[in-house]
Amino acid sequence: MRSQGYKIFTRLNSTLGASTTKSPTGIVFMNMGGPSKKEETYDFLLRLFQDGDLIPFGPFQKPLGKFIAWRRTPTIEEHYEEIGGGSPIRKWSEYQCSKVCEILDKTHPETAPHKPYVAFRYAKPLTEETLAEMQKDGIKRAVAFSQYPQFSYSTTGSSINELYRQTLIHDPERSIEWSVIDRWPQQFGLIQAFANNIKEKLAEFPPEVRDEVIILFSAHSLPMDIVNLGDSYPAEVAATVYKVMETLNFSNPYRLVWQSQVGPKPWLGGQTDKIVKKLEKRDDVKGIVLVPIAFTSDHIETLHELDIELNEEVENPEKIKRAESMNGNEIFIQGLADLVRDHLSSGKKYSKQLELDCILGGEKATGTFKHPSELFGKSR
Repeated sequence: MRSQGYKIFTRLNSTLGASTTKSPTGIVFMNMGGPSKKEETYDFLLRLFQDGDLIPFGPFQKPLGKFIAWRRTPTIEEHYEEIGGGSPIRKWSEYQCSKVCEILDKTHPETAPHKPYVAFRYAKPLTEETLAEMQKDGIKRAVAFSQYPQFSYSTTGSSINELYRQTLIHDPERSIEWSVIDRWPQQFGLIQAFANNIKEKLAEFPPEVRDEVIILFSAHSLPMDIVNLGDSYPAEVAATVYKVMETLNFSNPYRLVWQSQVGPKPWLGGQTDKIVKKLEKRDDVKGIVLVPIAFTSDHIETLHELDIELNEEVENPEKIKRAESMNGNEIFIQGLADLVRDHLSSGKKYSKQLELDCILGGEKATGTFKHPSELFGKSR
């Protein structure tokens, strides 16, 4: 009799425990992504060039995107081979997100446990794959955390648009309640980590010329078609640059330059490679520190475009040093965790800017929302 009662008690206790277990809070790092293996390059490029939010080709988007992807794949595969066989962005994104969740479990227990996810726009794990995994894990509350510190409708906006499209398909009942961190250009951890990395690189120059070294902040460029819609990206990148230099007490001359232009149409300039080549030939320029100011980890634009291609093209490569990317930087990761903690505590669904972003940048977008509340609900 005692044994039977014990079994009933154990079964009841187990059932009650299961019913009171909290659903994890999903923390979803959203980014462009990159092929983890070079064999995934074509699929990555195809999704990228067929995305009208990123590179608008109008009615020729799909055929032209397919042609460009096919044309560029062999060269880009070679580049990935030269940096180790694939992009490290997934590795770093998963690492950063897992560390952020570990910190949040301690600093914001109200929403614990926190479960890390990565959702890439053009590479695996794709948004729909991550969404399916989250549903399987029983996620009811999630934060879409854009890993572009500075907002552009072509990057953060594109990722959010895709989340909305995939939600309509895979979660039409809206079982997951979403909010979004859509920009953070002056977050303390981001700024401090950049400033520290720049100081470390400046210290590699002789003391007598250190203050004369030029700091070139290089960000991924943007088609002028998008800039002219009123996109906030150029201003927000400049805001990051200014805050970093303010932290450094404006110790050195500096400029903001733009890299990775694709195709013949006008893009935001001056271009990183042209400015570097102009400066490094001069005797009165003692050195250059390149800072990838819009990237949160290494990928092909840093490891190949800056570290390999640019160094091969200049006359005085010894003058040029690149500041480390964020990657596993502890100050940066702590900053990310602080940002998510404050977001969760605020109860806000999205920033004040996002509505205007959708009005200005979304006029040509298809198959997505016109107002953020359609995905995230009403913000405070």
